[in-house]
Formats: sequence, C-alpha cells, structure tokens
Amino acid sequence: MDLDEAGPSSRPAGVSLDELATSSHDPSQSRSHAALLRVFEDRKVSRSLAVPTADHAVRQKLRDLGEPQTCFAEANVDRRERLRDVLVKERQRRIEAGDVEGEEDVRSEGSDGEEEEQDEEFFTEGTDELLEARRDIAWYSLARAKKRIHRQRCEAKVPLEELVGLRNRTYEPFKHFTSLGSQPASDRPISQVRFSPCTGSLLATASWSGQLKLWSVPSCSPHPHRDYRGGHTDKIGGLAWHPQATQGQSAASVNLATGGAEGNVCLWSLDKDTPVATLKGHEARVARVAFHPSGNYAASASFDGTWRLWSLNSPSPSSILMQEGHSREVYTVDFHPDGSLLGSGGLDALGRLWDLRTGRAAMVLDGHAREVLALDFHPMSGHHVVTASGDDTVKVWDMRALKSIYTIPAHTSSVADVRFFRGGSAVGGAKVNGAGKEEDMDTSHDVADSSSQPQLSASGLYLCTAGYDGLVKVWSSDDWQLLRTLSGDNGKVMSVDASPTGEHLASGEWGRTFKLWGAL
Repeated sequence: MDLDEAGPSSRPAGVSLDELATSSHDPSQSRSHAALLRVFEDRKVSRSLAVPTADHAVRQKLRDLGEPQTCFAEANVDRRERLRDVLVKERQRRIEAGDVEGEEDVRSEGSDGEEEEQDEEFFTEGTDELLEARRDIAWYSLARAKKRIHRQRCEAKVPLEELVGLRNRTYEPFKHFTSLGSQPASDRPISQVRFSPCTGSLLATASWSGQLKLWSVPSCSPHPHRDYRGGHTDKIGGLAWHPQATQGQSAASVNLATGGAEGNVCLWSLDKDTPVATLKGHEARVARVAFHPSGNYAASASFDGTWRLWSLNSPSPSSILMQEGHSREVYTVDFHPDGSLLGSGGLDALGRLWDLRTGRAAMVLDGHAREVLALDFHPMSGHHVVTASGDDTVKVWDMRALKSIYTIPAHTSSVADVRFFRGGSAVGGAKVNGAGKEEDMDTSHDVADSSSQPQLSASGLYLCTAGYDGLVKVWSSDDWQLLRTLSGDNGKVMSVDASPTGEHLASGEWGRTFKLWGAL
C-alpha cells in the first residue's frame, strides 16, 4: 500500500467526510495505521545503520547487546540481518525511554545523504602489501591515461567523414545478424558467457551447475579441455578472462577466474581441468569477478556486502582489500580501462566508483529504482560508465559531470547484463611487464606532431544488453539508440558478450543453452 494513497487528501468513493472523520477516531484503525508507519520507519532506520560485515565483529556486537551469538542453522548473512533488527529495536527503546542522543540519532538519519555518509564513513589501516599495490596501480594507470589522452588528441584531427565511415561499417553487419546455432551447455541455467580476448576464438560458459566449459567459435564445438570441475560446489555466478589469456601457456598460468555461490573465487588455466588456485575469504555467495587490466589483480563482488581486491603477483594469491560501502549485497564489479577505478553495483540500487590509488569513493551512481545487476566502463572514452538494473533500464553516467546523462529503456524486464564492444587495441597496445608498469611508452609525440596518425578502433562504438524478456539488444554508444533486437526462444537471457572481431554475439540463457549470433 502506498502511503501517499492513505493520506488525508484521499477518501474511498461513496464515503462522506463526516463518515471518514468518524472512522478516523476508530481505535483499531488508529493502531493499524500507527503500526504501518512504524514498519516503514523501522525499514528506513535499518537501511541507514552501519552494521559490521566481518562475522566475528557481528558475533561480538550481539554478545554486547545480550543476544545469542548464533541461532540454529543460522548462516553468517542471516546473523548480520538479525543484528540489524536488534539494533533497530534497541534504538527504538532508547527513543521511547527519552534518550536524547537516540532522538538526535534518528533526526540525523532524516538529514541529507551527504551528512549521513560523512557520519558513517570510516577508514581502516591497510597493510604494506596494499600500499605497494596502490603504488603499482597508480604507476600503471597514469601511464595508461597518458597514452589514452594522447590517442584521443590525435583522433580529434581525423576528418569527420572517416569517423562516420567507420561507424557505418561497424553497424552495417547487424542488419544481417541472425542465430547461427543454439548449443546445450549444462543441465542448469547459463549464468555468464565471455569471449576470449584478442581473437575471440574461444567462448567460456559458466552455469548454475558449477561447471565451467570452453567452446570453439564459430563451430560451437567443445574445446579439448572443455570441462573444468573440482573448483565450485555450488552455482557459478561470475566469469572473467585474464586480459593476457592465450593458449599454450604453462599449466600454472592464470587464464580465467570464476566466482561461486559457496563463496570461493577459482583461478583456472586452459591446460588444466582443476583450479590453479582457490581464493577464500568471502562469507557468502560470490556474484561477479573481474581482472584488473594489468592482470596482476582481480576483484570479486559478494553477497556478504563487500567486494575484495586480490593480488595475483605472488605464487599464493591473497586478499589485500575488503571494501564495504553498500547497504546490501554487492552484485557486480568491473575495472576502468586505465586501471585507476573500480565500479561496484549492489542490490541496494546503487553503484559506486572507487579510486584504487587512494581507497576513497569517487562517485555514487544513484538513480536506479531497483538493484544494479551489471556495470561496464566505456573502453575508449575514459569517462563513461553504464549500469544495468532490475528496473528494466540502462543508465549512462558521465564521470566528469558526476551524473547520469541518459537512460536507455532497454527491456520490458530486468536487464541482466550489459557489455561494450571491445575490439582492436584499446589504448595503444603497450607492453606490460611483470610489475604491471607499461614499457616502451613513447609519448614524445605531442598534439603538434601532425604525422602521428592513430589507427582508428571500433572499440566502444556499441554496447549489447541481455534481458529477462528473452531479448538481446544492440545499442549505439554515441546517441544510445537501438540498432538491432535479437530474439531467443529459451526464456530469460542471463548474459551477453560481443567477440573482439565484431563478427559474433553470444548469449547465455535460462534454458540451459547458449546462442551464437552472426551474419550468414
């Protein structure tokens, strides 16, 4: 029931004002109305409370409040929610007892969001390993940003007709796109599909059965080492390719990462059917995973309300950062192409951008009406990021203006995935050494050097979305208009990706199959 509809300005048809006034004095209705208001007030207070994330801290807080530390068959996430309810009741008790501080706390929760964030913001001292990682990321991202800006300045000199020609050549094949085939890939829904980087000759599929499989493109035939088992005991929600993943590497090389509902992140090699490493630390389901552009770090989003940054530099990868900031489960993460920022999206309907070099929150993406299910950065512009939500829309955010600049009415049901096209060299293809710093960065050419003519790339010219309405859609990224709609036949589309060559799209479906789309 909407509270606005229950206000004094509305009354049922056929009921006089005198009758309405008389009924308003009915004690039972007054109590019901007060109870309803109390429920909504408690929900508001509950969302604003800062509740510990670590299970040991949650247990200690419950013990301090005189509550049992655990209940029968209670999981870590359930224990945290119980603590939230206890804190709400404790605050209400303080207010009823006339505790002035309790009343001030409640009033402060109704103040503007900036003051509320300042009250709840806190910092914890990091480790030396995290400090070194931040320095490493800073050197890497500054070099990438310098290269990207130099490239953009050169591209600004390219004649408009060349840019229009590239745009038309990129969009033309979509007129002829159709389904090239549908392949059963699991006995449960396909959660994510991702093409291998560079050539896109392999397609990885992850499913709710806990299986990771590889398929050759475009034949859709199973890869020789197609089944990767032994890593997850529950459904796989996250899947990502290492940015330098190639075949023929040693069995110890990391090529893929997956996140499972049991709370683990597994690192895989193409030549080994068991995980190279299993990263443990999350206390609940891992929803999405992503690799840093340098390949030296990975991130994971979890239902325990945090996202983690993992260092892959050592023989035994470890967690170097556990970041709070969302009031509910964190569902998705992704890295900025420069490597400087990380974006996270949660079931609290918010997206957040984090500066990996300082640890500070850089921007709050507040505008969706429901949960944020996917997030992706524009691979070329450096200042655009898109978020897909359960409110059926995709929002485009400008990080320079710190606001949403466009809302795409993408689907008639939840938008499960959004991906920009990535093809060619994203920022010049500089070599990367083991420390994550770019080598051979020739930046001697400045804007005044007219002989510097970049090779135009189609990266970022379009993005594709997957919806629970059973559709895959392709959108232009300059005016955000619809280019093509592709319809499946197996219900919800869970994931979508575009191959680096631009010749194919792949979609993972609820009906336990994946589809390959392309021109005949």
